[in-house]
Amino acid sequence: MAENRRRIHSALISVFDKNGLEPLVRELHRLKVTLYSTGGTRSFIEGLGIPVSAVEDLTGYPSILGGRVKTLHPKVFGGILARRGVAGDVAQMEEHAIPPMDMVVVDLYPFEATVASGGTEEEIIEKIDIGGVSLIRAAAKNHGDVLVVPAQRDYDEVLSLLREQDGATTGAQRLAFARKAFGETARYDRAINAWFHGFDAAASVPRLAGQPIHVLRYGENPHQPASFIGDLDGMFVQLNGKELSYNNLLDLDAATALIDDLALLAKDGDEAPFAILKHNNACGAAIRPTLPQAWEAALAGDPVSAFGGVLVTTSVVDDRTAAAMDGLFFEILCASGYTPDALEILRKKKNRVILERKVGTRGDRRFRSALNGLLSQLPDQVVERASDLQAVTQKKPTEGEVRDMLFANILAKHTKSNAIALAKDRQLLASGTGQTSRVDALEQAVAKAARFKFDLRGAVMASDAFFPFPDCVTIGANAGITAIVQPGGSIRDQESIDACNKLGIAMCTTGYRHFKH
Repeated sequence: MAENRRRIHSALISVFDKNGLEPLVRELHRLKVTLYSTGGTRSFIEGLGIPVSAVEDLTGYPSILGGRVKTLHPKVFGGILARRGVAGDVAQMEEHAIPPMDMVVVDLYPFEATVASGGTEEEIIEKIDIGGVSLIRAAAKNHGDVLVVPAQRDYDEVLSLLREQDGATTGAQRLAFARKAFGETARYDRAINAWFHGFDAAASVPRLAGQPIHVLRYGENPHQPASFIGDLDGMFVQLNGKELSYNNLLDLDAATALIDDLALLAKDGDEAPFAILKHNNACGAAIRPTLPQAWEAALAGDPVSAFGGVLVTTSVVDDRTAAAMDGLFFEILCASGYTPDALEILRKKKNRVILERKVGTRGDRRFRSALNGLLSQLPDQVVERASDLQAVTQKKPTEGEVRDMLFANILAKHTKSNAIALAKDRQLLASGTGQTSRVDALEQAVAKAARFKFDLRGAVMASDAFFPFPDCVTIGANAGITAIVQPGGSIRDQESIDACNKLGIAMCTTGYRHFKH
């Protein structure tokens, strides 16, 4: 009873794209399944020399309105929705000569592809599938008796089931396909909804670039329709987990930009950079000789915020690191690769997104909507080196402080303005993010470091913009900061330099401001 095994005796096939259909049709014919079909699909099946009944012959009604109405008929939907175990349903099927449909195969009109190709409004409207979506929903609703195949990508899986089980499926298998089916119709409706709300229809710059459109579950919040225009497959191989969301993509953009800069500081690729981000800001980051050490140091920066975060490294994740990470709930892990043992560990949680990043695939421009238009700029690709640091105080930074300043400067660059980053031994101790005052950002960072019991004596401080007043110097010195890196360029730079000289702190300027709004 629990298995609820059903053998397929009849199947309705109605697909737009015929690619990949032939093996499935031939297997159904081998199993002596009665086939029903419409229009172009019926012609395709007949061309294979396989018998197929026309839906028009079943319904007694031709395809009308230019093909807009073909399958929408009680003799079709009655055969799909009839409950085989309900006597009344069975009696009505016999009364109205409605044959049961045990299997429904659909591939929907290519709405998204038509939008992406720059189709006219009329062309796009005509690619809104009505009958196909209705067939999928009906078959999925009645999955207790009917197997639904909602998309071309499901053909291979169904073909394997048919061959292995001699044309029969279990209730659990039909339920699994029903879940896929409602996911497919939900995705399809989201795409249509997005187009009607003006996404993609007016997306002139991205669409002219010929990029594919991915309709997302929703935007920053569930009530906001959203889409991504770009080649995700060119950036990542997804090895595990659920569909990427709008917020996931924003975090990944921030994470990959940050880790690429940190990787430049790792010695000849022999060291491992690791970062943990939450809401586009790093809550932990470190560079260490080994990946497990880098992970441990990054996590220590803020183990509370790391919960539900995005993890990123340019190293290959090994089983030791994977086992250590496995105890933390996180949304995404993005790395350059994984050992087989590491993947086995990480894939135990099915919703955890595991991405393998491809090389050299970030875009060379940044776009952002503003008012009634788009802002465009080149990305901030400046990464300061030791030679870019100009010591402006009597006390010069030590070699270790220079190394930490370069590290902290990258963290400040990738943190929302106003930003302060505190670091020691190439570990992020705390940051102040998105504050309207630089003093507030510093005080936030100092308080956070204290909360996680970090000793700031000997740490360095980086700011994304200059200090117009010496107040931050004083606050930093009182907390134990011994070196500061900042862009410089204020007409009052000397006041901060004088404060550093008075307090015995080293200060370097870079000449580059790194605002991030």
